[in-house]
Amino acid sequence: MRKIIILLGAASILLLAVLAIMPSTRYLFKALVYQKPDIYDWDIFPKAIVRTSDWVGDLPISSSTAVQLPDSLMQQLDEYRTTAFLVVKDSCIRYERYGLDGARDSISNAFSATKSIIGLLIGSAISDGAIHSIDDPIATYLPELTGNSLGAVRILDLLTMSSGIKWDENYSSLFDPVTRSYYGNNLRGQMLALKMKTVPGKKFEYQSCNTQLLAMVLESATQQPLAEYASQKLWQPIGAVQSAYWSLDTEGGMPKAYCCFYARARDLARIGLLVLNGGKSLNGRILVDSSYLARMVEPDSSLVDEHHNVVDFYGYQWWLLKYNGREVYYARGILGQYVFVIPSENMVVVRLGHRRSKLRIGHHPNDIFIYLEAAFVLINSKPEKSNGKTPS
Repeated sequence: MRKIIILLGAASILLLAVLAIMPSTRYLFKALVYQKPDIYDWDIFPKAIVRTSDWVGDLPISSSTAVQLPDSLMQQLDEYRTTAFLVVKDSCIRYERYGLDGARDSISNAFSATKSIIGLLIGSAISDGAIHSIDDPIATYLPELTGNSLGAVRILDLLTMSSGIKWDENYSSLFDPVTRSYYGNNLRGQMLALKMKTVPGKKFEYQSCNTQLLAMVLESATQQPLAEYASQKLWQPIGAVQSAYWSLDTEGGMPKAYCCFYARARDLARIGLLVLNGGKSLNGRILVDSSYLARMVEPDSSLVDEHHNVVDFYGYQWWLLKYNGREVYYARGILGQYVFVIPSENMVVVRLGHRRSKLRIGHHPNDIFIYLEAAFVLINSKPEKSNGKTPS
């Protein structure tokens, strides 16, 4: 038995050594070491800094006394391991709570809520004239794709998750493309090697590769690294107080634009405020053209989902929802990272944490209705309590 254990141990060490040496499987070594992604993974990857300005001040605290959450809602926030819950109404912080390993200045991975930031940056690049039109094929900005069917995909198709690219958005295997993109060191090569599955512009299919290709278009169109462009055109103008970080695939390499933007809750709230204010910063500076932003939070009714239902839940990298008759736009990440924008209440809600519900109501995770209900309780509104039925 001892000999078998020694042999198995030696074989495991040899396998790990092979995985670490071979370029095509090197990412598997890191995936095996770190296993599941975490909200604090920022220190295990190279990163670029998304810088803030020196003059900024934090969001003001409302003079209104926040309503305390009922114990039942507090328990549900704790059940999903909430690290930050922030309610901003009328551009003032109405409520703020941190738990577990989260604190006011803690930075957390926004995971796929990062996609919504890319959606805004595309709008900024259009305002700058760096991108001519969302109807442009991506080969216009990525000439290495000229003559390739992938190059004919439009920016619009990427924004609306309707590219028709062959991609498995699965997180259960070491060999899934998302695992490779998260732990690998050649994002650009991985994206340029993608193949088509179907005609673009017809069917919604959520795919992280779409956002990564948008980031490549941004870098080519603006002739700037993504983190630098985000610093100048978004993070500094919105008045973010703390610098953010973007994980890279390798030192000085490509940002993981589909997942890995690290920031604190208060500064992520400013992203929501930008959307709430129609593309303007709190000091009135236009950062994203209002017409683009209006389209960004409208669904493309020409698309259908996997069940052939008309898409009414997704815009340009932003999720869309009606909650008790109110329009809600939101960014979301796989472990329950959310930025909700609720125009009717002039309100933004940020929730960060370690867990998200595995159950869905339509295309929306169940836990989002907990956070929305909590926000309305805190502003002394009385929405109907969620009953597990499809919201309207």
